[in-house]
Parts: sequence; structure tokens; C-alpha cells
Amino acid sequence: MKKTGKLYVVGIGPGSYEDMTVRAINILKECELIVGYTVYIDLIRDHFPDKETLTTPMRQEKERCQMALDEAKKGKTVAMVCSGDSGVYGMSGLILELSDGSVDVEMVPGVTAALSGGALLGAPLGHDFAVISLSDLLTPMELIEDRLRMSAKADMVICLYNPSSKKRSDYLKKACEIVMEYRDPKTVCGIARNIGRSEEEKSVLSLEELRDTQVDMFTTVYIGNSMTKEIDGNMVTPRGYRHV
Repeated sequence: MKKTGKLYVVGIGPGSYEDMTVRAINILKECELIVGYTVYIDLIRDHFPDKETLTTPMRQEKERCQMALDEAKKGKTVAMVCSGDSGVYGMSGLILELSDGSVDVEMVPGVTAALSGGALLGAPLGHDFAVISLSDLLTPMELIEDRLRMSAKADMVICLYNPSSKKRSDYLKKACEIVMEYRDPKTVCGIARNIGRSEEEKSVLSLEELRDTQVDMFTTVYIGNSMTKEIDGNMVTPRGYRHV
């Protein structure tokens, strides 16, 4: 099938321009149209003021992706922007599912919250880790709970995305209680909020303290393993190099 336009699915990182990759910046400079969730477009608008943009609100992911594909079919060079990485809870998969093959699609990776928040906290992901979303909008809660239990049982550091919302205010508490079935309540944990933005903040605390902490959708949560420790206010999971 003859290709028409070009569609880039671009990970823009955690929020700051400095944390975007050079490749992502160059592609956004070259494209004719930028499509994305309203909040993500607002994060980058000042850096690409002359670009045409199209936006949709939350929970219109399918419409947004189809819009980007339709614009590319007109022969345009289009960028669909995603926060963090384009493939980690991003739009890459949905774009490929919806594509009929007439558009040349290319994925552009970005810095996902697990990595940018980890850098803010110190080195929480120095060894094996699992990334789990607590949002049950697309995944049954029973499956999320199974993944939490298996990761905790395997003594993996756990990074939680989408830890809370107005309708899910107690989900983080439930998650901590599940992990505490296998892990010491004093386990070192961390939270990173508004990563790469002006309201950025972090905190290192115990698992039992985390259980009673209020967070929001802009927070990434880290639950340490049995080796994780606090060093000068940093969350550190050693891999074991010092003992080699």
C-alpha cells in the first residue's frame, strides 16, 4: 500500500522542556501539526508557538488517535504527543491498532515518569522493578491486585502510576496493604509529584506512612524492596556493586 503522510508518536517526557529528548524536539520543530491531550499540548505550547495544534480532553484517546491518523492521511507530517514515553501507557499501541497501513508511523521514545521521578528521589530503581498502574478504568482491579502481590512476593521494587483520583481515593492505601502482606511496614518508599514542573516535590517515607498519605494523578509512587534504604534523604536500591 502506498504511504501518504507521516505520523510520529512522540514521548515528551515528564513535563519540562529540558527533559525532552533532542530527537523529540527536532521532530516537533519539523512537523506541521501537533495533536494531543489538552494538558500535554499546554506543556509544550510556549516552545512551539507557531505550530498548528489539535486537542481532545481526557478519555477521548481513540478519537485523538484517529484524528491524528486522518490528518496524516491528508499528506501532513503530524506528531501525536504523549507524556513520558510514547509506548509506556502512551498512544503508540492504539495508533498501531487503528492504523490501516496507509500512513507511515514512527515511535519516538521519551523519559517515562518511573525514570524521571527516580532521578528526583535518588536511585530507587537500581535493581529489578515492576511498573503497575492502579487505574482500573481498562484493567480489572483483581488483576491489578494479583500483579501487586506477585511483584511484592518477588521482592521487586514497585513503581505505581495513577495511584489515586477522586473516584479512587483509597486505592493507594489498598495497594500498600497488599504489599505489606509480604514486606516490612518500615520498607523505604518515595513519592515524586509534578515531576519536571514548577510545583515539583518529593518525599521519602516508610511503607506504613505511605499507606496513609494522600496523593493524586500527578504523583508517581515508589515502594522499595528489602534492600532499599535512605541515604542523605535519597531513596536508594543497591544492586550490590560494593560487595563484588
